[in-house]
Amino acid sequence: MEIVILQGPESVGELVAEAIVDQVRRRHHAVLGLATGSSPLPAYRSLVARHRAGEVSFEHVSAVLLDEYVGLQPDHPQAYRQVIRRELVDQVDLPLEHLHSPAVHSGDIPNACRAYEELIASLGGVDLQLLGIGADGHLGFNEPISSLRSRTRIKTLTDRTRADNARFFASGEEVPRHVVTQGLGTILEARHLVLIATGEAKAAPVAAAVEGPLASRCPASVLQLHPHVTVVLDEEAAGRLELADYYRETWRHKPAWQHL
Repeated sequence: MEIVILQGPESVGELVAEAIVDQVRRRHHAVLGLATGSSPLPAYRSLVARHRAGEVSFEHVSAVLLDEYVGLQPDHPQAYRQVIRRELVDQVDLPLEHLHSPAVHSGDIPNACRAYEELIASLGGVDLQLLGIGADGHLGFNEPISSLRSRTRIKTLTDRTRADNARFFASGEEVPRHVVTQGLGTILEARHLVLIATGEAKAAPVAAAVEGPLASRCPASVLQLHPHVTVVLDEEAAGRLELADYYRETWRHKPAWQHL
């Protein structure tokens, strides 16, 4: 696991965007795993700017969403497919038919979850998966005590998670109670995992995930099992890491030829 500590959210976003651009340049038909929430937004803004500057094309890229709310209309502005379209896809040349999300409106959620797993496999798996982390350590919407080998499925959101997400809605009551999320086992099958965290509120869950024990109590600790994880933090999110100086030292002396 590589831990990178930078000065602020914009620096974090620039580095993550650079990693995505590098992935797309090395594999034009790359499959990207996209996350929502506040943390990835600077990275998406940077990707849009780089695309407009002619630095990268997403014409042959496919993208899969990490999760999706159950119960929102497809055109609801906070449906995650709409968020990703608004923040990234509609501003670059990624074909809309290459953007994939769970079929939460199918009327058969269990079958939709199985179909989503099959879809990801048919694409050849995810090359680079973006991730955020919840205040309780959830990854995707795998809440605490989720199985570390779980697959795509429906999950019930805790009151804490719904309260954290209420800022995106007119009221907390509008936040759905259920979501479909990739499971922890599904996430671990991506070839490169990139966790983004910024702000003091993420310091405790980041420390638990990176330096704490591997435990379902902190779902994000499952990242410790993956062979290629990059955790990109700002100074505030890194505030509780005991080995922060070590991470800074290794980043300063990283070989120039070595990718994230």
